[in-house]
Amino acid sequence: MKYTIAVIHGDGIGPEVVQEAIQVLDVIAEKYQHTFTYTPVFAGGCAIDAVGECLPQATIDACKAADAVLLGAVGGWKWDTLPGDKRPERALLGLRKELGLFANLRPALLFDALSDACPLKANIVSGGLDFVVVRELTGGIYFGEKGMKETPLGLAAYDVEQYAEEEVRRIAVTAFDMARKRNKKVTSVDKANVLESSRLWRRIVTEVSKDYPDVALDHLYIDNAAMQLIRNPKQFDVIVTGNIFGDILSDEASMITGSIGMLPSASLAHGNFGMYEPVHGSAPDIAGQNKANPMAAILSAGMMLRYSFGLIQEADDIERAVTAVLAQGYRTPDIYTAGMKQIGTQEIGQLIRSALTE
Repeated sequence: MKYTIAVIHGDGIGPEVVQEAIQVLDVIAEKYQHTFTYTPVFAGGCAIDAVGECLPQATIDACKAADAVLLGAVGGWKWDTLPGDKRPERALLGLRKELGLFANLRPALLFDALSDACPLKANIVSGGLDFVVVRELTGGIYFGEKGMKETPLGLAAYDVEQYAEEEVRRIAVTAFDMARKRNKKVTSVDKANVLESSRLWRRIVTEVSKDYPDVALDHLYIDNAAMQLIRNPKQFDVIVTGNIFGDILSDEASMITGSIGMLPSASLAHGNFGMYEPVHGSAPDIAGQNKANPMAAILSAGMMLRYSFGLIQEADDIERAVTAVLAQGYRTPDIYTAGMKQIGTQEIGQLIRSALTE
């Protein structure tokens, strides 16, 4: 099989972790006789430095021409003083909109070897954690009307939360389709006791559930959902929610699974196209020091094989290789505990590649 991958190395540790992911893909390509062609493009702070804007049109065009996009991370202290609409992070919103990436999948998987890194009591996570947050990515408050106005109390700022029926329906279908392949349970998270947008959200999700009689559905308010993630995370299978709630819950999930450096993500459009990136940020304080954890980027590449290319065995191979290296006690600094073997970005990448060929 032949695939073209647009590669956005990005800022901070982005280039380091993406390089390790690409080398893992190269091993997969050789092992299974695939051809992966990489098209490097700029986005984020590096694009600002190179061409004066965070998301050049050439990058959008190259991403649209590719079969999938692999992204490292964007942003950093260097660009913190720029206006909000000029900051590197705006590239992410632009990519999501331009590429139609409406569904963000963030699996929350606690590897057995990292159970000690989970801050929750052992009895709560005994037997491991394995759920997915399905976050609507191109609607809601992040993309709604925003601005400022004068009020009797002074200058006020506003951001509008808005969802249309079809926006809710398509993300609900994504969640139910995924649950059908997992443990057949969907939890929809909203704030329907207060927000009109959430009342529409709940009604549409309930309508969609009627097409999936084999999948159980329950509803939680966002505040209760945040509490339940700590109290009893094993109750969840697929969580579906809006943009801002999904942003918060998926980051909370990253904490209870041990390290944000372990979490991959996929942002999907209609069909098989997607953008794949680690959940972590650019971490400029450790950039270039061989300290970054590349496993989230490597697992993101595995998600790309699974969801965009349909290469299930290859994706399973990557997940098994990461699991094997962790089981051997190797750790990057962010997940190191006493008694383990601390190594760097490049070294753990090499171990994962070796595990793929064993």
